[in-house]
Amino acid sequence: MDDITIQPRPPVGPEEARRAQEILKKYKAGKAALERRVVEDEKWYRLQHRQLLDRGRGDTRPAPTSAWLFHTITNKHADAMDNYPTPLVLPRERSDEADARTLAAVLPVVLEQADFEQVYSDNWWEKLKHGTAVYSPVWDNRLQNGLGDIAIRGVDLLNLFWEPGVRDIQDSAHVFRCELLPNEALCERYPQLRGRLAGDSVSLTRYDYDDTVDTSDASVLVEWYYKRRSGGRTLLHYAQLVGEEVLYASENDPACRDRGWYDHGEYPFVFDTLYPMKGSPAGFGLVAVCKDPQTYIDRLSGNILDNTGLATNPRYFVQDNNALHPEDLLDASKRLIPVAGSLDQLHLRKLDVDPVDGNSIAVLQMKIDEMKETSGNRDVSSGSASGGVTAASAIAALQEAGNKGSRDMISGAYRAYRRLGGLVLELMRQFYTEERYFRVTAPDGGAQYMAFSAGRLGARVAGVDRTTGEPLFRRPVFDIRISAQKRSALSQEVENQRAAQLYQMGFFDPDRAQEALIALDMMEFEGKDRVVEKVRQGKTLLSMLNSLGTQVEALTALAGTGEAAAGTPGSAPAGPGSPQVRAMTANAVPYAQVLHERGREG
Repeated sequence: MDDITIQPRPPVGPEEARRAQEILKKYKAGKAALERRVVEDEKWYRLQHRQLLDRGRGDTRPAPTSAWLFHTITNKHADAMDNYPTPLVLPRERSDEADARTLAAVLPVVLEQADFEQVYSDNWWEKLKHGTAVYSPVWDNRLQNGLGDIAIRGVDLLNLFWEPGVRDIQDSAHVFRCELLPNEALCERYPQLRGRLAGDSVSLTRYDYDDTVDTSDASVLVEWYYKRRSGGRTLLHYAQLVGEEVLYASENDPACRDRGWYDHGEYPFVFDTLYPMKGSPAGFGLVAVCKDPQTYIDRLSGNILDNTGLATNPRYFVQDNNALHPEDLLDASKRLIPVAGSLDQLHLRKLDVDPVDGNSIAVLQMKIDEMKETSGNRDVSSGSASGGVTAASAIAALQEAGNKGSRDMISGAYRAYRRLGGLVLELMRQFYTEERYFRVTAPDGGAQYMAFSAGRLGARVAGVDRTTGEPLFRRPVFDIRISAQKRSALSQEVENQRAAQLYQMGFFDPDRAQEALIALDMMEFEGKDRVVEKVRQGKTLLSMLNSLGTQVEALTALAGTGEAAAGTPGSAPAGPGSPQVRAMTANAVPYAQVLHERGREG
């Protein structure tokens, strides 16, 4: 009887898929309160919170929904986009400086190709509304005509699930990202699913859409991330599930079984929180902070409008046996109203309505000011200025003094950006195996083309082990520093005024370069390094010019001495061809060449 070869069961099969779905259900139950808050926050942002403040059926009084909270969110978003981040890559080893300069030029292009600015803008809305924005840098094999490239996507909090109680997403035992897709699209991408799509084991929480969204013919695609320990290393593994169907699992893939899905070994999710909370990687946002004053602003406004409506639409007491017909009084088209008999205060009396007192208006303004102070969205932050302040620098100074809260929010976003940039560099290190060309901005403002591949980021021989004689390898490590692109017209005007003031004070005079450098060393402003470099160049150029002038004067004097000595018997002329003149000319030529090159550069 022939031996029967039993094929080993893959590490991830239907049983593991069922277990993963059970874990997903538990994670979803753990963040149910967060999901309810996110759905409610979206209603406040869309000015649809009137139903949350409903006084009851039959109440016809005005129920306004003012946009103070909405204005606060939009103003903070504008601050964030005015300070859009720019990465600067710094080496940790002197030998990596050239690669760091290349990365500093290539990384912004990679982010631009991933449409990161749009993702950054969308995530800031999520951060301000719900308190949490999530970035996911992943490798997408479908990009670049199948060559693959880095994709950065924003993740909806309603579609991401982690272990309840963890503070850092990297500490979660599992992480799930879910997406509701039409069955036809799933079957087109994964033909093995045809005829096997049943009801979903997990249902995703949805927002209250304006459109009617039919999800009856859709299924949930689950991306399952988990970690394994292997040989002292932490491996990140990845699987795609639809119900109990395993579409892909890195543990079943020979190329990834011992390596993991991503070499960096971390979940590809970066959380950017506004106001952190204990026991959760998520936070809470401006809606949670400002919805209480917004509630009272709307209620007080409704009461004031109701009172104003009663005062401007007078009502009357009419006696039952009145000689005046009430319908004639209500018909505004009648110019003449007939009255049978006499008409006096006893038959018709106007209902008096007390005007809104000043205390009510003061309380309303107090709640508006409370929201402004609580959110840091003061008038000057929105561009308004009082007290006769008109200068751009003065307005900018007031805004900077009042924007501590915005700067703190943006600093938190920059910290998340650094973590995101680190993951992007690791993806480049792993997947940029082929040389790629990028169009980058040259120092002169033009464009130049630069080649880049993962070979610049791979391990390099750093020495030899004295014991075994085997080579020792070192992997280049880089740090990422973030600077802001000042985009507002006001900040540009401030920079222009600063440049004019420095010029008027003589900072750009080469004769006063030493004093200017001392003063600049004590100052701090955007672009200071470039100003210092220009002042130093001017100082060096002046020194070269002075040295060259001394050489020319010496040559002129020497030539005159030669002419005078030419008529003296026994004296050797020191004309242009003499050894002295040739030596001094040889010293002067390099200075002239340097000046010529500096003139071309500057």
